[in-house]
Amino acid sequence: MSDNSPQLARLVERAVVRLSPMDDSENIAEFLQGLVTNDVTAALPAYAALLSAQGKTMFDFLVWPADEGGLLLDCEAKVADELVKRLSLYRLRRKIAIERDETLGVYWQLQTGGDEGAPDPRHADLGQRRIAKICETDRAADAEWLSHRLSLGVPEGRAELGDILWLETNAIELNGVSFDKGCYIGQENTARMNWRQKVNRRLVVVPLDQSQEKRRTHAYPQLGLAVDHLRLADIDPADAPAWLASALTPAD
Repeated sequence: MSDNSPQLARLVERAVVRLSPMDDSENIAEFLQGLVTNDVTAALPAYAALLSAQGKTMFDFLVWPADEGGLLLDCEAKVADELVKRLSLYRLRRKIAIERDETLGVYWQLQTGGDEGAPDPRHADLGQRRIAKICETDRAADAEWLSHRLSLGVPEGRAELGDILWLETNAIELNGVSFDKGCYIGQENTARMNWRQKVNRRLVVVPLDQSQEKRRTHAYPQLGLAVDHLRLADIDPADAPAWLASALTPAD
């Protein structure tokens, strides 16, 4: 986390949830490690999700380090309060503060490199992000970010991911899951799908005029694009990004 920079513009449709220890005995990374899909004790930022017990997507976010042993979640602003409430259910009587930090924002730029933030852990071409103090003069970059993200075929957020099984959202290819970290909510079904190679559907960004309405999770008429949840056999390789190509061969 750092002060703002003129090179980065803010994603105003993102919010920051802060998890902080209220006692020296509390370990925030350990707490979150048992809940989310990725290893938050390793290098950060990391892309992760909080799943249902069946392995279906509930919230996706990026996990960032914070001072004094805390962690920051870069998440959708419209579901941030719901995410706080859900995480608080798992806190039980642990002395952990979980709250939306209204002083911080998520900043993005297409160019990578330098000391300002870190490359997006999902895909290098997504650009560079960081968490910083909000400034009244911030320029919004949400429309630019949306267009760029969809051009790379990367889905995110509740509207696009829905309650789809996490691996069907391309979580493996986008570095959103660890199969070595141990247990977390939804881990059993997620691991079973991976080891049995039973990920038979995928989220793909397609031209809107080629989208299948029954399979569509969300449409962007202003961009002429949609996100569809399709069987592998129904995906035109021409519509899929190069990073997804290896996953489009149905398992035997």
